Formats: sequence, structure tokens, C-alpha cells
Amino acid sequence: MRCCTNKLEWFHRTVLVIGLCLCSSIVCAEGIVISKAEARLTDEGYQLSADFDIQLSPTVETALKHGVTLYFVSELAINRSRWYWMDTDVARDEQSAKLSFNALTQQYRITRGSLFQSFNDLKDALTVLGHQVAPPVPVALLDKNGGGYFSRLLKKGSECCSAFAQMELDVTQLPKPLQVNALTNEDWNLKSEPYRWVIQPGAVDKETQP
Repeated sequence: MRCCTNKLEWFHRTVLVIGLCLCSSIVCAEGIVISKAEARLTDEGYQLSADFDIQLSPTVETALKHGVTLYFVSELAINRSRWYWMDTDVARDEQSAKLSFNALTQQYRITRGSLFQSFNDLKDALTVLGHQVAPPVPVALLDKNGGGYFSRLLKKGSECCSAFAQMELDVTQLPKPLQVNALTNEDWNLKSEPYRWVIQPGAVDKETQP
């Protein structure tokens, strides 16, 4: 009878472990996914912004907590379509941000240039890190010779311009001993799929959700 009880307890523990593993794999799915993007018309021009959902893999999170600084690079761009040739970039903005952890204060820090923010929670830090905003693009750059060509096409509903957004973890900025491992280990492959959307007159001031 005791043998049967031990087997039953072992079975319950096994099921519990498997269940926890499955839940962990669902909740902690790592990667970078774009959740929102928009092209907003302001007084200064068209401004692109995007929100990326960043989930670190256990390997990357462990490295971060052991003093490894993570570098994230984002791209936001506006392309002009040309029927006679390949599309061309009207404006492209690339931003780099560093994510680090201070073991002494137990805080996470995001650094952009000379500016930085500190967070007690990793989730809050990743939310702020994932919000990217590009400088406004003057409408004159989008218009042909500054004569209102782009604006007239928008009024006609022509899909003459499209926007692009992407974000990734730059493994080339990691310490040399980690770079070789990161290039071959999927745990370090944190990169969003390229996201493109058309800038249309009816949606210029509205957000676009994938």
C-alpha cells in the first residue's frame, strides 16, 4: 500500500513539473514583436513611432543580471514608391539604446546617448525601451520639389509612401567571449520581423496595429 502511495505522489509531482514547464514556455516566449505603429501628422511634419514587445530569453536575462550590457537598435523609415524603379528612402532614423543592470542598487538602466532612466522592475524597463519615436519628417521632403506633390497624391488616395519599423538586439556589441556563442545560439536571436504599412490620408493620424 505504501508503494502505491509513493508511486501516486511521484506521478503527481511529475505532472506538476510538466505543467509548470509548459506554462513557463507559454508565458516566457522570448523575442521582439511589434504591437503598435503609427505615422502621425504634426505641425513639424510626419512623425513615426512604434511599440515593440520585448521578451528576453532566460539566457539573455541571466547575462544581463551578471553585468552584461545589452544594446538594442531600432529603425523607423518612410519610403516613397516609384513605379519605374525601386522604392527609395525619404527618411530613415536609427536609434541605439543600452540596457544594463546594477547589482548594487538592484536597478535596471536604459541609456540613450547622455540620457538615462532607472527602473526597479525589468518589465517596466523593457516597456520603455520598446517605445521608439523618430524625429518628424518635414512634408517638404515628401513632396516632389516641395510643390505639394505628396499631399495631392494623398488626397487622391494614392499609396505613394510606406513606413517601416524594426528592432533587434545587436550581438556585435556584446563582449568578445560572448559574441561567438551569441551568433550560434538561438537564445540570443532577438529580432522583430520587418513591419511595413502604407501611409494613407485617412489613417495618417491613427495608429496601426499588426
